[in-house]
Amino acid sequence: MADALQNIIAQSLECPVCLNTFTDPKILSCSHTYCKTCLDNLLVYHGKDQMLRCPVCRAETQVPNQEVSKLPASLALKSLIEDMKTQYQLCTNCKSQDKPQATVYCQDCGKYFCSTCHNKHSQWPDFITHEVLAMNEIESGKVSVRRYRKCRKHPKEDEECFCVDCRRFACFRCVVMEHTKEGHWVIEAAVYESNHMKSIEDLKSKADKKRSCFKKYIEFIDEQKDHVANVQKQCTDDINKAFEESVRQLTNKKEILIGEVKDRIEGVKKELDKMKKSAVEHFTHLTTIADVVTNRTKIPSDMDALAAHDTLCQDLQEALKQEDPDYKQPRQSSKKGKSVTFKRNVGIDEIALGKIVNTVAKNIALPTKDSMNAMVGTHDGRMAVGCRGGGVEIFSADGLLKQKVFKDVNIREIGFLSDDRYVLLDGLNNITLYTPELTKLNVMFETLSHDVGGFSNLTTDCDDQIYVSYWKAKKIRVFSPAGGKAIREIPCDGYGLNTKITIMINWSPFLVIQYD
Repeated sequence: MADALQNIIAQSLECPVCLNTFTDPKILSCSHTYCKTCLDNLLVYHGKDQMLRCPVCRAETQVPNQEVSKLPASLALKSLIEDMKTQYQLCTNCKSQDKPQATVYCQDCGKYFCSTCHNKHSQWPDFITHEVLAMNEIESGKVSVRRYRKCRKHPKEDEECFCVDCRRFACFRCVVMEHTKEGHWVIEAAVYESNHMKSIEDLKSKADKKRSCFKKYIEFIDEQKDHVANVQKQCTDDINKAFEESVRQLTNKKEILIGEVKDRIEGVKKELDKMKKSAVEHFTHLTTIADVVTNRTKIPSDMDALAAHDTLCQDLQEALKQEDPDYKQPRQSSKKGKSVTFKRNVGIDEIALGKIVNTVAKNIALPTKDSMNAMVGTHDGRMAVGCRGGGVEIFSADGLLKQKVFKDVNIREIGFLSDDRYVLLDGLNNITLYTPELTKLNVMFETLSHDVGGFSNLTTDCDDQIYVSYWKAKKIRVFSPAGGKAIREIPCDGYGLNTKITIMINWSPFLVIQYD
């Protein structure tokens, strides 16, 4: 009875997956137990899914973060396995109470034999065909034991039969009692084991072929990755080479363009320097003679002094005959310089950068949706247009609308100070200052009302003084950016409104903007 119980316990300590004694047993939510390593393998088979399906009952268990080690361990089972390992396997053939330690195991008899029983067992006529395993080989794991299962209902009987329909091993007595009815196909356990092993071998062979197939496929993918990586490397090298060549070409082109601009501008600067030199010489000559002549405090009395005085006066008269400076010539020279511009080859050939060209005057038609009340050039080379319906529209030099600001302000005139502050004149003749960020400044100006001054216009000069002309009052008031009262007034008779304006914008050379 003790031997049967020991066999039953040994059977209970086997993992249903690997059929070996449990190692680090883990319990699933369905209460079935498996080795941790077996569960790890099953989880790998399921991929990234955190649900583990029990091989016995198909119930699913949630595996936290795909870590089987976090599943509960079967502490009682682990303790029992450790206890079984510390016990010697006793001879199952001896009849005495004090059984000796077994030295061999007979696969065919399904019994453990001590040295004495083994000697007797070897004298049996059929012993020569039995497979006997040494215990030290079994304990070292070199060989595995093929044990006959003992029937749980009849512990003294071996489960030598297998019911294919019930998928159960059974002893002969259970077969007679439970598996003789129709629908039960019973075969020998050894036959089932043999067929099962053949099936396993067949599956192993097919699995090896399939693994070999996928191994070749993986190797093929690796080869393709190598090919693609080589293409990437080659393309990267080609791009770097092309980039370096392009940088070299761009650097050369940049130097050429900068040199061309320098040559053109330097020529204009030399012309202007020549004009300046002539003007400075005349200015110096005039100043020197004028100082000598006009700074005298005594009337010359002797002949030499009179002669010298007459000569100097004649020289001064000659100097005064010099015509006033002609601004036309420097303007023309400056125009040549200001017409030089860089035209980038956007969308054509970025590598070529562009070329140095002279701008040509052209007419640009502005949008006519709103009536234009004012137009002025900005310091950064754009154009601001004030609309009667409200707002200031900012255009690029080629007539493209860039943005619209002050949409809710009735604009009559616009101006800009040197620090890019906006100066706005509304329909009620009020002046308002705004920062470049469009923040209104708390600066008040004592302007004439519309009833007193009538229609008004506004402009600014290089000293940031603000000029407001009044049609009805026939005067121009000059204001400081600090606000308050006008710092002076200029009479202005014959002031009126033009019906057609043609404006030359200095910040865009040769650009003519016409608005009817």
